[in-house]
Amino acid sequence: MKLKQLSLNNFRCLENKKIEFDPDFNLIYGKNGQGKTSLIEAVYFLATGKSFRTKKVKELTSYDKIRTIVYGSFESKLSGKTIAIDFNNDKKEYYVDKNKTKYIDYVGILNVISFIPEDIEIIIGNPSVRRGFFNYEISQTKNIYLKTLVDFEKILKTRNKLIKERKTNKELYHIYNEKFIEEGSKIILMRKEYVKNISRLLNLNYRKLFDANSELRLKYDSFIDNIDKMTLEEIKEKFREETVKKHDREKRYGYTLVGPQKEDFVFELNGKNAKAFSSQGEKKSIIFSLKIAEIDMLIKEKNEIPVFLIDDISSYFDEIRKNSILNYFKNKNIQCFITSTEKLDIEGKKIYIDKGRILSDE
Repeated sequence: MKLKQLSLNNFRCLENKKIEFDPDFNLIYGKNGQGKTSLIEAVYFLATGKSFRTKKVKELTSYDKIRTIVYGSFESKLSGKTIAIDFNNDKKEYYVDKNKTKYIDYVGILNVISFIPEDIEIIIGNPSVRRGFFNYEISQTKNIYLKTLVDFEKILKTRNKLIKERKTNKELYHIYNEKFIEEGSKIILMRKEYVKNISRLLNLNYRKLFDANSELRLKYDSFIDNIDKMTLEEIKEKFREETVKKHDREKRYGYTLVGPQKEDFVFELNGKNAKAFSSQGEKKSIIFSLKIAEIDMLIKEKNEIPVFLIDDISSYFDEIRKNSILNYFKNKNIQCFITSTEKLDIEGKKIYIDKGRILSDE
C-alpha cells in the first residue's frame, strides 16, 4: 500500500492543505512543537478513525473550529482508492470512494503501523492497553474479528445488566449467556492463533535486529488454562464451566467476572516478564520488533504491505541502528513516514513543518 495524497481541513494546528507523498520515504522535520507528529497522526487517523495521542477526538479539531475533514488517496495491489473521515460535533462519518460506509467495514482498508514513544505502554501499561492494541491489530488482519468483538461487547453489556438486576434465573439471561460463550470463544480462538503466529515472527525480528542470543515470546494469558491446542468446541466447554464456577460471585458483585474482556498478553524476554525485568532499551527494541512482526502478519494474511509511521526516530536509535532500520524498510518496499528534529540524509520527500505550515523541501 502506498498513500499518494492527503488533504487536511481543520486538523490540529496544521494548515489546510493537500500534500503529495513519496512512495518510499517521507521525512517530516522541524523544531519541537511545530506539528510534525500531528501530520503522521493525521495519516493514522485517516486509516483507523483513531488518534495515537488522545482518546478525546475533539482535540484533533483546530481551535475554534467544529468540523475536521481528512481525505486521502492510496494504491494497493488490487486497485486505487479514496477514503475520508468527516468529524463534526462528536460524529464521525466514513467514506470509501465517496460512498458513506460503516466503521466496521472501513477498518483495514488502509493498513498502517505506527511506532511512537507512547507505545512503551503496550509493555508497561495495564492489561486493557494491551487488549485494545491487539484487538485493533487482529482486526486489521481479520475483519471478522472486529465484527465478532462488536457483537460480543453488546452481549456483555446486556449480560451485565441482567446480572445487576438479579435476573440470572430468567430465560433471557440463559439466552444471552450462551451468546456470550459463543462469541467470546471465537475471540479467544482468533487471539490464540494470532499470538501463536506473531510470537514466532516477533522472536525472529528481535534476534535479527537487536540480539541474536535472546529469546522473545508473546504469551496469551487466558482465563482458560492450556488453550494452545484446544478446538473451538473445547474452548466453549471450558468457558461454560468457568461461567458456572463464577455464577454465585457474579451475582454478589453485580457484573461479569470471566471472559476475554479480562485477559492479558505478556511479553517474555529470556523467560522473564519484560514489564518487570527488561531495561528501557530492551522494551523499546521489543516494541519495534513487534511492529515489524505486524508488518509480516499483514503481508501474510492480506498480501498487502502496510504504511509505516515512526515518530522521532533519532530519540530511539543511534546512527548505526537507524541506518540499518531505514535499509530494512527500503529493501521491503515499505512506505515510511518519519518525523525528526534533524534533516536526515535519506532519499525521498522532505517536508518541513514550521508553526503548522507544511513546506515541501524539494
